[in-house]
Amino acid sequence: MAKQFSQIEPNIRDFIGRQHVFFTASAAAGSRVNISPREARALRVLDANKVVYLDQTGSGNETSAHVRADGQMTIMFCAFQGAPLILRLYGKGRIIARGTAEYAALLAAEFGGEEQVGARQMVELAVDLVQTSCGYGVPLFDYAGERPSLTRWAESKGEEGLAKYRRDKNKRSIDGLPTYFADAEETV
Repeated sequence: MAKQFSQIEPNIRDFIGRQHVFFTASAAAGSRVNISPREARALRVLDANKVVYLDQTGSGNETSAHVRADGQMTIMFCAFQGAPLILRLYGKGRIIARGTAEYAALLAAEFGGEEQVGARQMVELAVDLVQTSCGYGVPLFDYAGERPSLTRWAESKGEEGLAKYRRDKNKRSIDGLPTYFADAEETV
């Protein structure tokens, strides 16, 4: 039932555009596997073999540490409405640091120049394999909306508080691996 593709076909791009959530999975040698849910409106398909998402400040920064150590990453979407389907994008991840020219250009081109409060970095995935599978075991759910909690938390911290939080909490993974924040102070 699984089908593999070398790129993101138009019908797959359409499927991605209808989703409300996706999951990132990453690990490095000797580390725990990390799986995180993400808000799908933060993701953009750049071309047939590249996606990027605007990553929000959180309690951990596992994806950044794993991408730095190994690069391997998977993004998964599940059809919680409509026809059953699971979609996985496999490839190499890369962090695009906030405050860089590349970040600013992508923000302008792909996100209309709008940066969500609490934005930490962008994560790009160079896709080398696309796989769909049946999704028969995925339950049906009705979408009720986005939670405002993360935005309210980031707003309450303010830009200076978020920068301090990232310096204090986002430099190392739970396994002690360095993230991209470990080498230099965050640019704002």
